[in-house]
Amino acid sequence: MSRLAGSRPFPRRSLLAALPAAFLLSSVPGRAAEPPAGPRADGALRVPILLYHRFGPVLTDEMTVTTPVFEGQLGVMRERGYGVAPLRTLLAALGGTPDGTGGEALQRSVVLTVDDGHRTVYSDLFPLLLRYRLPATLFIYPTAISNADYAMTWAQLAEMKASGLVDVQSHTFWHPNFNVERKRLSPAAYRQFVHDQLAKSKSILEQRLGGTVDLLAWPFGIYDEELMQAARDAGYTAAFSIERRPVTAKDNVMALPRYIVVDADRGNRFEALMAGQR
Repeated sequence: MSRLAGSRPFPRRSLLAALPAAFLLSSVPGRAAEPPAGPRADGALRVPILLYHRFGPVLTDEMTVTTPVFEGQLGVMRERGYGVAPLRTLLAALGGTPDGTGGEALQRSVVLTVDDGHRTVYSDLFPLLLRYRLPATLFIYPTAISNADYAMTWAQLAEMKASGLVDVQSHTFWHPNFNVERKRLSPAAYRQFVHDQLAKSKSILEQRLGGTVDLLAWPFGIYDEELMQAARDAGYTAAFSIERRPVTAKDNVMALPRYIVVDADRGNRFEALMAGQR
């Protein structure tokens, strides 16, 4: 059986260690962080992209962020005058998309992203996105949707997208480890495999949900020059890694860094993350 088949086992793995534009939660006086996210006095852009995976009322695994902790993180944002900006607003400021939005709206902002399409994204996160009117981008691999027991359904994804708060983008077709596949396949077969992973995901997501799929999250954060070029050739305009640092204007738009967020990221620890200090 081809490894591209829909019955491919779905990966469950650890990645630890490894609105209007810029909706503002509110602003109160507080001590200055070093340096604040968003445009600095010297004009440099520093925006943390936060990466979540699963949610729930209790901690079930190392990639789950509990609902109280997530709401506490929103409270830290509120207290420090941070807001949540749509991912495409950040890309526009970097020149990654052509919608003409400038970077001024990103002062003291973070961006929310969620990988994999776990069912708790719909059951636990989505109500909070609606309550607080927060934009988020989901990166999905289509083989799991309406198929794997841990995943959302296509109807749920469509509902989230229809809210106007949620963008649904690609996490490849079935979330392979490209390093493993490169060793397993001949060079020609590997190139075809990469193309299929990128093109099939894009095509299926566009067919099932509408809109344009042109953003990609690299599975396991694995990328290289060959993969970045393959993504460009497949029609992607930006892609995202799991390197822990804020996005700056100097970053390669095909490998933009993100912070994996876990349940321990709370209080001062989360504040330091927002400020790009950890």
